[in-house]
Amino acid sequence: MLIRGRPVVDEVAMVHYDTNGNHVQARHRRRPIVTQITIHGLDDELEEVIRKLAKRDGTSLNHAACELLRIGAGLVKPTWERPNVGSSLDQYIGSWTNDEADEFDAVVREFETIDETIWQ
Repeated sequence: MLIRGRPVVDEVAMVHYDTNGNHVQARHRRRPIVTQITIHGLDDELEEVIRKLAKRDGTSLNHAACELLRIGAGLVKPTWERPNVGSSLDQYIGSWTNDEADEFDAVVREFETIDETIWQ
């Protein structure tokens, strides 16, 4: 039998009991083979990032490394905000009307004046 294109290795039965010890529910789940890859030669900087991510999320180093691989491969977006220097405001370019832009320029014009007494 195949699950998501992978052969099934085993089945796991999860049995649930209520607080009195009475059988409430049984659930069976099939687990596919998990692919394992060993990566050698991680530098200290990358190891530190993996460890920080695992600690922050309360997950294993393996899970953190897999998350970083999926992000790097473009399969998922990061779960954290990263500063995007240089293009973080691109969505606002061209979104103001001319009147809004003129109003903004008039308000900030005062900040363009240099107070010569401060710079002596």
